[in-house]
Amino acid sequence: MVVLHVKRGDESQFLLQAPGSTELEELTAQVARVYNGRLKVHRLCSEMEELAEHGVFLPPNMQGLTDEQIEELKLKDEWGEKCVPSGGSVFTKDDIGRRNGQAPNEKMKQVLKKTVEEAKAIVSKKQVEAGVFVTMEMVKDALDQLRGAVMIVYPMGLPPYDPIRMEFENKEDLSGTQAALEVIQESEAQLWWAAKELRRTKKLSDYVGKNEKTKIIVKIQQRGQGAPAREPVISSEEHKQLMLFYHRRQEELKKLEENDDDSCLNSPWADNTALKRHFHGVKDIKWRPR
Repeated sequence: MVVLHVKRGDESQFLLQAPGSTELEELTAQVARVYNGRLKVHRLCSEMEELAEHGVFLPPNMQGLTDEQIEELKLKDEWGEKCVPSGGSVFTKDDIGRRNGQAPNEKMKQVLKKTVEEAKAIVSKKQVEAGVFVTMEMVKDALDQLRGAVMIVYPMGLPPYDPIRMEFENKEDLSGTQAALEVIQESEAQLWWAAKELRRTKKLSDYVGKNEKTKIIVKIQQRGQGAPAREPVISSEEHKQLMLFYHRRQEELKKLEENDDDSCLNSPWADNTALKRHFHGVKDIKWRPR
C-alpha cells in the first residue's frame, strides 16, 4: 500500500493509504471526502462547545438583539421552550447574542465536552505524528459520537435553524464564512506531488511506480489555484536550529579574534633563536651606537 501524507499548503492534515493500482479519479475523491469530513467534525465540535456553554441557537430574527428589543418587538423563542436539555438548564448569557443562554447542567455539559474531545482526537493532525491512517469510517464514527451526545443531552432535538442540526442533516449554509473557503468540492479537488498534478485519468502507479511501500507527500488544492508551493528543503525547526548554530559560531569566532593578541611574540622568552645566539656569544648585540 502506498502511504499518502496529505497536506493543505504547508500544514499536515492526515495520513491515507491506497494500492498503487488505484484510479486517481477515485483516490482524489476519497482524499477530498476525508478532508471535508474532518472540517465538518471540527465545525461541529466548535458549535457543540458553544451549545454546552450557552444552550441552543436563537431564531435568526432574535440574534444580536437585546432583551429590551426582543420584548419591544414581541418576539418569542418557541423552539427554545421545546428544546430543553436533560436534567434542566442553567442560565448562562451569551454575550454574542447567538444562543438563548439556557445551558445544560454540569453533568450534561461534561457529556458534550468529553465527546467533543474524543471526536477531535479521532481526526486530529497529531494522528500524522502517531502514524495513524484516517479513513472515512473514522470520520463517520466521530460524527456518530457527536450526534449521540447531542441526542442524550437534547432528547427533544435541536431547532431546525441550529447549525449543529443543519450540519448533521448536511444542510449547513457556509456562504460568506471562512469555513466556506476551506471546503473543497470533490469534483474541484486536485492532488499534487513533486510539483506535478496527479491527473484523474491515470493511476497512482503511473506516478509513483510499482513499489507498494512508497510514501509520498501530496497536497490537495482547489481546481484553478495552480501548483502549490514546493516543500522547503529543511523544516522550520531545522532552519531555526541552523541559524542558532550559525549565531553561536559567529560569537565564538568573534571572541577568538578579540583574544588573538600576538604582542607576546616580541618577548625574549618567545625568541626561538635565543639559545643559538647565546652559544655563539652574540647575545644582546645592538647595531646602533649606544
